[in-house]
Amino acid sequence: VLEERGALLVDSDALARAVLEKGTEGLAAVQDAFGDRVITADGELDRVALARIVFGDAGQRERLNRIVHPRVREMARGIVAEAGPDAVVVQDVPLLVETGQADAFDLVVVVEAPLEERIRRMTQDRGMSREDAEARIAAQASDAQRRAAADVVIVNDADLTRLASAANQVWDRFLAAPAAP
Repeated sequence: VLEERGALLVDSDALARAVLEKGTEGLAAVQDAFGDRVITADGELDRVALARIVFGDAGQRERLNRIVHPRVREMARGIVAEAGPDAVVVQDVPLLVETGQADAFDLVVVVEAPLEERIRRMTQDRGMSREDAEARIAAQASDAQRRAAADVVIVNDADLTRLASAANQVWDRFLAAPAAP
């Protein structure tokens, strides 16, 4: 919705996938850190194998984060720099609170859903087991921590029409250019 309104979206999840693509320095660093067990026969990242390692062990997760996060931030900085000073840039950063970046942004919008709805989405939409979904959620900041970092909280517990309406309200209130006199 914010892209449709004119924002440039910087998607940290997409950047995290890009820095771990086949043949990248990031993937080589992950292979060095975790071994061949996280690499497919085709030389690509085995995300399921890596998730099993890192979502059950905070130390291993931090090891992965030290590889991925600096590369993602570097790519994001490049995109923002190219956007120019007048651009409205929206950065989708799922681990914003966990990585301590909230203060780096002019406006922090947190989109949250009830726990059971998140688990349902992860199991039904992504094909995860309930155990895997719960492990991922447990590895993340709590709802209270996210709310504390937020300037705006959108509760995503209904349909996409209501979510779009809330996003449009954020745009109109905080991001739209002031009307010319």
